[in-house]
Amino acid sequence: MAIDQILKERGKRYGEFLELAKITQNLKDVLRAAPKWNSLPEDVQEALDMIQHKIGRILNGDPNYIDSWHDIIGYARLVEQRLEKENGS
Repeated sequence: MAIDQILKERGKRYGEFLELAKITQNLKDVLRAAPKWNSLPEDVQEALDMIQHKIGRILNGDPNYIDSWHDIIGYARLVEQRLEKENGS
């Protein structure tokens, strides 16, 4: 499939990219302004970034697209798994 066709399909699902970028960057700015952001482990920072990206897609596009919700759960689960391993759970 040509890249332009893929982008067109994604646009239908997630909305206009420029608007998505604006929403997502604003959400991430809130994270980075938090007092403890710089002390968070890298996996927590990345999971939170990715969750904000998925939230941006939900806000800008199809809120009923279940994969977006699964992805949010998945990123949280990855951090949870590390914490369980570290805590011997």
